[in-house]
Amino acid sequence: MASHPRDVTVVPPEFLRLAAHPLRWRLLTALADGDHRVRELVERVGEPQNLVSYHLRLLRDGGLVTARRSSFDGRDGYYRLDLERCARGLAASGAALHPALPQQPPALPRRQAARTPSQYPAVLFVCTGNSARSPIAEALLRHRTAGRVTTASAGTRPKPHLHPHAVRVLRESFGIDLSGSRTRHVDELADRRFDHVITLCDKAREVCPEFGARRVHWSMADPGTPDGTGQVGYAAFEHAAADIDIRIRYLMPVLNIPETVTRSEP
Repeated sequence: MASHPRDVTVVPPEFLRLAAHPLRWRLLTALADGDHRVRELVERVGEPQNLVSYHLRLLRDGGLVTARRSSFDGRDGYYRLDLERCARGLAASGAALHPALPQQPPALPRRQAARTPSQYPAVLFVCTGNSARSPIAEALLRHRTAGRVTTASAGTRPKPHLHPHAVRVLRESFGIDLSGSRTRHVDELADRRFDHVITLCDKAREVCPEFGARRVHWSMADPGTPDGTGQVGYAAFEHAAADIDIRIRYLMPVLNIPETVTRSEP
């Protein structure tokens, strides 16, 4: 019989060591639902703030969670789960146990009941100006689902026009034409039914109407904000569009809508 040395210590993969802690797992689960401030996470998990902050720091150090300052209140901040990093960590953990585990099993065909447009899930994206983040999200969700989601966007203080860089990045990176689209105020949609309302701006989150829908927040910087030289760079819109596209692809399983468009790299 083969002998197994007793002095060999098998160390679990870093992802498992981070995620397996009960409190950290609860924090990851809460952040999988959307971006949250520390006080909101404290309420969700029912633990003292100092303990929550300690475990958030460990998750940040491990790369599973990121944080950014709130554009509404610079003394506050939002935590975000890095879903791509988690997916890679899960795959690596499976490979550490057995080389076949990261491989995807053959997908069984899913039979879904045919839906009429009136039965499509309805999603509203909201930011302040409705000139970049929310129209990009609206366009990408419609694009990736081939129109099988009723989606709209609006602003709490809409600008007169879409930012030209937002129109350009959708056209060049995703083949989406938004020329001729207009901005609108959230009040224009007051009579519409939505299943999900997603705010992409910290300021808009504070004043967005309820709409009686499931609320989710994605804390994202405004790519239209001038940099230190007073210029608005196109690279910021490329980064924002790529980030929103990742969020959209992870949103689709929540909506129970399979992806129908192959991803293009911005």
